Amino acid sequence: MALPLALITGPGGLIGSEVCRYFHRHGFRIAGLDNNQRAVFFGPEGDTSWTLRLLRESIPDYQHHAIDIRDRAAILSLVAELTPAAIIHTAAQPSHDRAAAIPFDDFDTNATGTLNLLEAARRACPEAPFVHMSTNKVYGDLPNSIRLKELDTRWEIRRRRVRKWDPETFSIDQSKHSSLELRKWRRTSWCRNTEDISACDVLPAGRLLHRSKPFRRRAAWVLELLIKCNLEGREYRIYGYKGKQVRDNLHSEDAAGMMLEFCKRPRSGEVYNLGGGKANSCSIWEAFRMTEEITGRKQRYTYVEQTRRRSHLLLQRSAQA
Repeated sequence: MALPLALITGPGGLIGSEVCRYFHRHGFRIAGLDNNQRAVFFGPEGDTSWTLRLLRESIPDYQHHAIDIRDRAAILSLVAELTPAAIIHTAAQPSHDRAAAIPFDDFDTNATGTLNLLEAARRACPEAPFVHMSTNKVYGDLPNSIRLKELDTRWEIRRRRVRKWDPETFSIDQSKHSSLELRKWRRTSWCRNTEDISACDVLPAGRLLHRSKPFRRRAAWVLELLIKCNLEGREYRIYGYKGKQVRDNLHSEDAAGMMLEFCKRPRSGEVYNLGGGKANSCSIWEAFRMTEEITGRKQRYTYVEQTRRRSHLLLQRSAQA
């Protein structure tokens, strides 16, 4: 009997590549859908062809389809041909700066591309679980209204407020969004309101980490860059918030594991906030301390105060309240 097939969009990315390996280890054949559009969006530093080489080396019979997710006819045809047992959608245009510079390309990739996949699944394989990897940015400005307190090395949520802000019922409406967040909000809304297929929306709470070669874009590998700077004696730049900004760190393999569990017990229109919790979080200062304890090297750094947007001012006011 043939093994079930998982269709993974964006296998050249940090999460998509890990999902390919994880689902393969758990008994799936893998088909990847990726036309290396990151190289178009970000230039040579965004090229993910090296990831494709690793996937082909590590996954026997890996199928790759260099199709643009915006090509509706091609997506409908491919999904009808493959009829996958599961679809994991991790492809996206992820940059705030690029979203503002290329609004039509950003919308077509993030919003229209997702609609193409959802409709293809509804027509060809409505029983297949559909997992959409989203972003915590769909909550927009509202998280900045959470009351915080300032500690020596981090900002922390006031304990009596934790339960109120944890649930997936936290609103994504009545909130300011950037252009990128608006497009991510649209694709999230489509996944949340499916009825004909079993789809879920996964919102990572913080920064995901990768097992292999780090991605070259700094925003994608903050901790890796910090550690590399320490080992090489290079200067690390802290941008705003007194260096006390906190990230929930989660390995991308754990994200893949969550997706597999959903595929085993799928439900329609579900939403999951995905994170490692406070025990797996750290601020910039705390990351410095932990790295220094391991390497014995003092971290070099400079602090750059950033102009605060309105949402940042809200955060500052709530912290002082």
